[in-house]
Amino acid sequence: MKIFTKQTLLSLSVASLLATSLSAQHQHSSRCNAMDVFDRMLETDPNFALQRANIDEHAREFERGQHVAERNVITIPVVVHVVYNTTAQNISDAQIQSQIDVLNADFRRLNSDRTLVPAAFASLAADVEIQFCMARRDPSGNATTGITRTQTSVTGFSTNDGVKRASSGGKDPWNTSQYLNMWVCNMTGGILGYAQFPGGAAATDGVVMGHTCFGTTGTAQAPYNRGRTATHEVGHWLNLFHIWGDDGTSCTGSDQVTDTPNQADENYGCPSFPTASCSNTSDMYMNYMDYTDDACMYMFTTGQKTRMRALFAAGGSRASLATSQGCVAPTTASCGVAGSLSTTGLSTTGATLNWGAVSGATSYNVRYKATSTTTWTTTTSTTTSRAITGLTAGTAYEFQVQAVCGTTSGNFTVSSNFTTTASGTTCSDVYESNNSRTAARAIATNTNITAQIGTSTDQDWFSFSTTSTARNIRITLTGLPADYDVELYNSAGTLVGSSANGSTTSETINFNTTTTGTYFVRVFGYNGAFSSTACYTLRAATSSTNFRIGAETEEETTPKEISNVVAETAMRLYPNPARTNINLVYQSADNQQIFVNMYDALGRKVASFNQTAYQGENSYQINVEMLQKGVYLMEVSDEMGVNRKIEKFIIE
Repeated sequence: MKIFTKQTLLSLSVASLLATSLSAQHQHSSRCNAMDVFDRMLETDPNFALQRANIDEHAREFERGQHVAERNVITIPVVVHVVYNTTAQNISDAQIQSQIDVLNADFRRLNSDRTLVPAAFASLAADVEIQFCMARRDPSGNATTGITRTQTSVTGFSTNDGVKRASSGGKDPWNTSQYLNMWVCNMTGGILGYAQFPGGAAATDGVVMGHTCFGTTGTAQAPYNRGRTATHEVGHWLNLFHIWGDDGTSCTGSDQVTDTPNQADENYGCPSFPTASCSNTSDMYMNYMDYTDDACMYMFTTGQKTRMRALFAAGGSRASLATSQGCVAPTTASCGVAGSLSTTGLSTTGATLNWGAVSGATSYNVRYKATSTTTWTTTTSTTTSRAITGLTAGTAYEFQVQAVCGTTSGNFTVSSNFTTTASGTTCSDVYESNNSRTAARAIATNTNITAQIGTSTDQDWFSFSTTSTARNIRITLTGLPADYDVELYNSAGTLVGSSANGSTTSETINFNTTTTGTYFVRVFGYNGAFSSTACYTLRAATSSTNFRIGAETEEETTPKEISNVVAETAMRLYPNPARTNINLVYQSADNQQIFVNMYDALGRKVASFNQTAYQGENSYQINVEMLQKGVYLMEVSDEMGVNRKIEKFIIE
């Protein structure tokens, strides 16, 4: 191994970083101002260049295997400082949580648009194994939501770090060795956000974001309303440069990552694949570290993952975050918290609330309310259940439980929701609360059950098991009072089938498989459809023989028969015309890969991806925001190239 002295490292780093400073002057745009801040720190902080040299050498050593890699998923506590001048800038908790959700999806490669990565780059796409949580413990050890709110007289902030100081109208950071500090404010000059690279001063470490490009709801504005600006900036905070390289002119820059193609410059908007430069096959414009719109960036590479993970190896500049207790709520009481909340005996005016026992508890405080109100009704119980009456028919409620252990009390649980039976409802059971897969209610196979989607946010989860003698599955959803859809998941929580017909048309999923075990069914209203006065009928049928696509009886089907059915009703698209999303429903003759191509009216390919299809009906939601208004063709073919279907659709 070649040994570098600090003096050598410093001279190498300064030469590289000065080149970065020169190139950034003409490559800069308002999409990201991290490099402007980088250049300023080189000029004003004499220690920054040395720190950067050490960090980059550590990253190279990590790539060569000279540092022990962390094998676990790293969780980083986040505190969001909302600094606002107007009411609109004081963004909601929901908008903040939507951004954390995007970060977790993007850095764990759980983002729904990951399937859009072109085949040429698919093997490079990486789960970075870094995730984020809203802080639950503040630097003083007290419980927190991970959000601070500061009203300021400053109407807008720039990249001068003023938002990071209370003395200049902002908010001082929490301990930056234990938390990722994110400031959300009104940014001036068209700036979306900026981040501080590792190696800078602790007092200014973190990410600054404009409120109009933070999260996916509230004040977030297109085309920066999918949370990808924060993903990009956190990438800088985790030591990633722009993908085209920030240390040279066109085609000479390097992002210090070996598996990202050399490209001439940044990309904007939503390019089509391939978009080539610098003699590459295509720019990796869908990488989070380019400048494309939020809807068109959806991957990190394995090399970028290695560079980020190096920060958390022994001696890494952000290693302390991996052991931070910021995500661990403080112990506020010696009495435990109740679990396993459920509701039974639902009627139009009453319900029985149930929970698990807490060790040492002598009684329990129970509070409940309609979800549309803010006033709780409180009662007590010396057992692990409490019957309540006087409720309103067809109404959504929530309840919480607090254990009492002698003179001390535990914390109230999070809410469990239920909906009372509507007047005239004849459901066999409304099955609440079953609004998540972990709370799914077990049902018998080959038996009709009737249940209810009682509110616009209600969703019903059920579970059932298959055996070696009855392994094939058909899910039917009939008697729909509104536009309901149904999905089938395997024991790992992976979607294996779905049906999404329009209006009140019945839904059917056929899933012929050799894998036995527990399966889950999710029933939900499309766009919040519900009925508090009528029920639907669900049947989870199992059989030793394959279910025929489109047939209503349990019958063995030959491959030829399946192919005939597929050829007649292979695919359909809705809504058509479409605006932001279009749904592709495809009948597959087998478990296989399908290939989807989209062409414009001139026959030019504008998008291409492959997807797993399971025998029977499959449904995929495709984002088409990047397409201009006009007429397009969608082509779907199976992996053998035998069945090929083309349908026209319109973007309006």
